[in-house]
Amino acid sequence: MAKIKKGDQIIVIAGKEKGKQGTVLSVSDDRVVVEGLNLVTKNKKPNRATGTEGGQVRQESAIHISNVAIFNATTQKADRVGYQVTDGVKTRVYKSNGEAVAVAQ
Repeated sequence: MAKIKKGDQIIVIAGKEKGKQGTVLSVSDDRVVVEGLNLVTKNKKPNRATGTEGGQVRQESAIHISNVAIFNATTQKADRVGYQVTDGVKTRVYKSNGEAVAVAQ
């Protein structure tokens, strides 16, 4: 089970985007797509049937999940995530201070 979910605020801890923050747009297996980070240029062909123009498009590319960490707003640092079960309800908590992780939107 992935400890980072869609809508989480993360910080990049390795790679060319190190130190930058963003919101997770999608999670698939061991990769995450982060809003505004790891931008790549893709060449897009025009399609007359749908009326889309061709050209170069900038879009986010996936980052390996090991290169990102969830951002703890109270400590203003990267943090790890654990799980805590109370009264049969499983919640994600920050490892550093035990606070519950804000629910992803």
